[in-house]
Amino acid sequence: MSVKSILIVGVGGQGTLLSSRLLGNAMLSQGYDVKISEVHGMSQRGGSVVTYVRYGDRVSSPIIEKGEADMILSFEQLEAARYLPYLKKGGTVVTNTQKTDPMPVVTGAEEYPENLIKKIKDAGVNIIAFDALEVAEKAGSIKAVNVALIGRLAKIMDLPYEVWTDTIKSTVPEKFVDLNLKAFDLSYNL
Repeated sequence: MSVKSILIVGVGGQGTLLSSRLLGNAMLSQGYDVKISEVHGMSQRGGSVVTYVRYGDRVSSPIIEKGEADMILSFEQLEAARYLPYLKKGGTVVTNTQKTDPMPVVTGAEEYPENLIKKIKDAGVNIIAFDALEVAEKAGSIKAVNVALIGRLAKIMDLPYEVWTDTIKSTVPEKFVDLNLKAFDLSYNL
């Protein structure tokens, strides 16, 4: 299998690192070579967080260059727009419709861009946008947004449902397994 690249983007504290572990562990369980690299930016202050996940028969580097990502998994729509140059032609963006104001918006220096999802679609990008926060709330906790996003991504990937649920069971702490399985299931079946 050729190398596949998934860029996970969000804002500090949203759970991007657990998402990358789930994705990496699912691919490892299927015998793929997996490389993950985390770039933290100003994550402690709500800044951008980017994680590269690459898998295939043989992966030499975890870094994803512009135009190389097969998919972008975005926790926030402005982050999806910001990292579009990394998406390869024909790639897919899976994004939460949630908006998290960056510091320039919070301070009033700038305004949050309008109609980002529509603008991304109008640019010819294949985008799956849904309210992962609402799904997580239905599952029982807003902290399950990350797994709700993984559920939607998993639906368009080539791994069986059971691989994902087994990975959740083996990756998240036991006391959170049921919550995360419910969030995964709800978004997988949207």
